[in-house]
Amino acid sequence: MTKKLTALQMSYAAMFSALMMIGANITSFVPFLVVGGVPITLQTFFAILSGILLGSRLGALSMTVYALLGLVGAPVFAQFHGGLGTFVSPTFGFILSFIFTAYAAGKIAEKSSKLSAYIFASIIGMAINYVIGTNWMYVAYKWWAEAPEGFTYQIAWAWMMVPLPKDFILAIFAGWMAHRLERTVNIQKRAA
Repeated sequence: MTKKLTALQMSYAAMFSALMMIGANITSFVPFLVVGGVPITLQTFFAILSGILLGSRLGALSMTVYALLGLVGAPVFAQFHGGLGTFVSPTFGFILSFIFTAYAAGKIAEKSSKLSAYIFASIIGMAINYVIGTNWMYVAYKWWAEAPEGFTYQIAWAWMMVPLPKDFILAIFAGWMAHRLERTVNIQKRAA
């Protein structure tokens, strides 16, 4: 039997969907966050934070709402993209992974509210994001998108080494921040 969501829980889920939209397009507001032509987004950060703070179920729901809004055409994905065509984009796997990232990070954090558990949950969430997103990108380039000359599975992973340090630092920060926020804000994730 599933529990119905309260108005407060729905508000939290909507808030994290909105934060995800902002995090995807932060470089539009803060242009100096483009490094070497690569926009520095905060999507992984907010996906992890939603899972830890809201719990696995509500965190995954907030990321599902974000993904569905983008797929129906709202310009909420990075660089203000949206629409069904995004589904065949080589980077759509990262959008899809946010649902699993939030769920996994939330599941781990539901078992322990220690700082070390939150940081562990964050790193696992980031790893899930990379595995799903990179594998989708590889398959997309091999099957339906135009792959660069000489593209291989190793090259797909090599490309991910560029944002890895940023995402690793932000993942640890998300775990620390969630631990601090949970102690000061009554979110009641375990009731979700």
